[in-house]
Amino acid sequence: MSYPSPSLVLDRVRLVWPDGTVALDDVSGAFGPGRSGLVGRNGTGKSTLLRVAGGLLPPTSGTVTASGEVAMLPQRLAADPSRRVASLLGVESALDGVRAIESGDVDPRHFDAVGDDWGAEARAHALLAEAGLPPEFLDRTVGELSGGEAVLVALLGVRAAAAAVTLLDEPTNDLDRGARARVTDLLRRWPGAVVVVSHDVQLLEQMDATAELYDHTLSVVGGPYSVWRAHRDAEQDAALRVERDATQALRRERRDRIAAQDKLATRSRTARTAQAEKRVPGIAAGLRASAAQVSAGRLRTEMRGKEDAARAALTDAAARVRDDDVVRIDLPDPQNSPGRRVFSIGDAEREWVVTGRERVALEGPNGSGKTTLLERLVHRGGDSASVHAVASVERIGYLPQRLDGLDDTASVLDDVAAAAPTVPTAQLRDRLARFLVRGDAVSRCVGTLSGGERFRVALARVLLADPPPQLLVLDEPTNNLDLDTVDQLVAAVRAYRGAVLVVSHDDAFLARLDLDLRLELVGGRVQESGR
Repeated sequence: MSYPSPSLVLDRVRLVWPDGTVALDDVSGAFGPGRSGLVGRNGTGKSTLLRVAGGLLPPTSGTVTASGEVAMLPQRLAADPSRRVASLLGVESALDGVRAIESGDVDPRHFDAVGDDWGAEARAHALLAEAGLPPEFLDRTVGELSGGEAVLVALLGVRAAAAAVTLLDEPTNDLDRGARARVTDLLRRWPGAVVVVSHDVQLLEQMDATAELYDHTLSVVGGPYSVWRAHRDAEQDAALRVERDATQALRRERRDRIAAQDKLATRSRTARTAQAEKRVPGIAAGLRASAAQVSAGRLRTEMRGKEDAARAALTDAAARVRDDDVVRIDLPDPQNSPGRRVFSIGDAEREWVVTGRERVALEGPNGSGKTTLLERLVHRGGDSASVHAVASVERIGYLPQRLDGLDDTASVLDDVAAAAPTVPTAQLRDRLARFLVRGDAVSRCVGTLSGGERFRVALARVLLADPPPQLLVLDEPTNNLDLDTVDQLVAAVRAYRGAVLVVSHDDAFLARLDLDLRLELVGGRVQESGR
């Protein structure tokens, strides 16, 4: 039976950051044709692995082999807000060349830029229409789009490139329900092989295979996320049983060794007593003692060997059991009284006043203005003609969708300390450890962090602020989060004793927050959501 050749092969790929941190350590594996999901905890190196596979980062050692051209959709599209939509769609050079020629500029470089692609603008308009956007968006910048619009446009541009291998890093981040459905449909018809890094379970259920990057090891299981999860859980159950058996075996060998030592000690005492009382002739006693010593030495060696073997078996068994750390988030009490007015939100017809510890979700399609409304609330930018959001408290903790409040040139510790200048460094280190930022990691430059690591630092910066926020504003907080960290975030928000305003398209996340109110922003109006 013949098997299809892999589309992407990694052979002992190693990447070490300039500060000596090992990001990838001899990672080997292969992705086949079709759709493959890549999962793993935040900080394991998934995004870094994609950047290496896509040629954006040269590995320190090892090789990456692809079956053809490789295209990539990065996680942080907003890193360059001045980038044009035409660039996301892959038509910028040809479009500018055609427009220059049509305006009368016959410089040869314009013809070189166009090549045979004279229909670039019409093709771009068709892609925009597929994204539900009008033609005039072609000349906008990434900074003028919502996060969801930027992702969807870039995704369509990458698909249009029709590369042999496509790498997608969190493609459903920031997308509303309709856009997520479009992504799922696109992936069903995607040309060539595609590798998708995601924590979106619904998307991962569409995959033909699921790979996990764990402890610098890449393992692949045929089937969607649920098949991989069942496989992993079965492996862990088996590993735990082996560990329990090995623990019991070690205890048994220790008991046998102690019992044997007690028996030998009793025999030795009996022999010494008999010799002292002259019950056994001296020569015979000496021979017996010598034989006993040889026998005892042999038994000790045998028992020690059995215990060492049992201990080695336990060490090996324990190594197969996953020891997954989780973020432990304890939010401080901002001392909000139940009736205290925290913020108001509404339009020309109706206003909702949020008080004390109420939790509110703001929903709506991409481009409806949710993030803009949050920005006005947080930065007190005033009302618009149609909708408003006004804060009545001073301390607001804001986690923006694009995580652009971080200083990429600063260390993690310095960036977080800027929000809590009165907290001693040692205490701040202890608190950061709860966000899985430990040891030398606090000295890493923020600009080198993965999406998940950036989120943890951004979250720590908000939640460790001193004094604590009275209002917590979260814009798509589950983006880039592994499922265990989402669980921790849910628990933290539920326990938080301040007010919460959250924007999210993640229905499963919102359903767990014990919301007091769900609002929807549609067509410049605010209304209560029917969900």
